[in-house]
Amino acid sequence: MQATGTSLKQRVIRYLVRQAHRPRGIVGRANGLMFAHRPSNRKRNIWAVSLLDIRPTDRVLEIGFGPGIAVAEFAGRATRGHVFGVDHSAVMVRQATRRNAAAVRARRVHLTCASVEELPDFGDPLDAILAVNSVGFWPDPVERLRELRHLLRPAGRIALVSQPRCPGATRDTTARAAHELQDLLTQAGFTHLRVETLDLDPPVACVLAENPTGMP
Repeated sequence: MQATGTSLKQRVIRYLVRQAHRPRGIVGRANGLMFAHRPSNRKRNIWAVSLLDIRPTDRVLEIGFGPGIAVAEFAGRATRGHVFGVDHSAVMVRQATRRNAAAVRARRVHLTCASVEELPDFGDPLDAILAVNSVGFWPDPVERLRELRHLLRPAGRIALVSQPRCPGATRDTTARAAHELQDLLTQAGFTHLRVETLDLDPPVACVLAENPTGMP
């Protein structure tokens, strides 16, 4: 019985991890609503957007936008620019589209169901990129970050956010996650790295960096 109970628990954990990676079905819709209304999630996303110093004419991209909280914040700041988002969950695309319906109709917000490995064409260079709690799911994250760097204008900004969700996560867990993100960004060729921390439970780390001018 113990082995059976352990096996069931492992299956449940694997299922929940898959749902966090790519929400789908009824459970995915419920997760999206939870993500959208949990105060800590909203605070984390709005805080992350504020660190990118978005200007009214900026062109910005979020990778893995979930229910669209940060997208809405971007749209409120880039009032004469464009906000792009990609998420490989069709459930999240639908929820984020409803949340940002007016800006989508005005063609200021453009949301696509796509993976970070197969990004659509965004036209002109981007000014800023955001990814919240998604880099850990990317295949070959250094290569993905190199590709994103080449989508940015010189001196364009990127923000990678991590709030560890593993059981027992602490301030030290967040610090280790920030260090890992810094290493990935450095390997991908980004410069002027800095780390900001939001005091939630567990704390949130945001690693910001720039695309160097005169990039190869």
